[in-house]
Amino acid sequence: MDKLRGVLDFCIRHQTVLGYSIVSLLTAASEHIFSSVVFQCPCNSGNMLYGSVFLIAPAFILFLLGYMVNARTWRLLTGSCPAENRCGCSPCGTCARYCCVLVPVTARALVAPLTWIAAALLRASFYECAASGNSLIRNLVCKGKGQECHERLFKIPCDAKLSQNITGEFLSLQAQSQLIGWLLIASIVTVALISTCVSHCYSPVSYLQLKFWKIYSKKERELFEIKAKEHATRLAEINTNCFFEATDPAPFQTPSNEDWRKISFLYTFNPQEQYYSMIHKYINTNRGNNVKFGVGHQIPPVLGFVDEASANESGF
Repeated sequence: MDKLRGVLDFCIRHQTVLGYSIVSLLTAASEHIFSSVVFQCPCNSGNMLYGSVFLIAPAFILFLLGYMVNARTWRLLTGSCPAENRCGCSPCGTCARYCCVLVPVTARALVAPLTWIAAALLRASFYECAASGNSLIRNLVCKGKGQECHERLFKIPCDAKLSQNITGEFLSLQAQSQLIGWLLIASIVTVALISTCVSHCYSPVSYLQLKFWKIYSKKERELFEIKAKEHATRLAEINTNCFFEATDPAPFQTPSNEDWRKISFLYTFNPQEQYYSMIHKYINTNRGNNVKFGVGHQIPPVLGFVDEASANESGF
């Protein structure tokens, strides 16, 4: 039992890393299935288009899905340009705020597509097909070898022996693909490490306070969900009973539209204040009447967790 509790504690502490790892493994497995079962290079002049589509199109779809399932995307967009304020909605005026939010969202959305591309390059099937139909590679490999070389180059994805006979002093297409794949992986890890170090170096709070902040944010989300369900259930019961019993409802306090709007703004850090969330700020500023919501300093990347939804929240 103690071992099970230890495993659960480990999973909770490293849920972000484990989440990325699971997404990467599922993406790599999907790529393996596609390249083994679905992909069939035509081995003709359509190689370039066919191979490129299998390499890039799924990655682009995964990138879009990464945006769709991220709760911060919808928290940023929902209600940002309501009909009554459409004339005053200026994309230029909020560009900095949008970019501050979308940069970390984009970084997370890139995990799955980059995994797809890296896995595909290591397996080499897609690249080999696309490269065999690329005019630049054909001219380089078949320089001075005549039109027959061009035709045979199309057939390389369907006949591995042709690669040894045609490429000669050049790297084989499979070797090129795997080399690019490892360079891509090394670049991703390097950029991820550097960006993580930079974001933590510019953290406005100390290590232990940041740890406390993350604990508070997690507990606040859990309690908010519980309280919201209880409140919504009670309101639904009152309205349903009044409907069937033809009675007037008793007074029941619910947050106003303005209250919901204030706590729904994305968190903006201000070094002069010590609020751990928008609810915390709302409660400690006379229900938000003492400050103007929706404005403030930009959010340091390391504080992006403040607006993140719980793991089971889809963001829609």
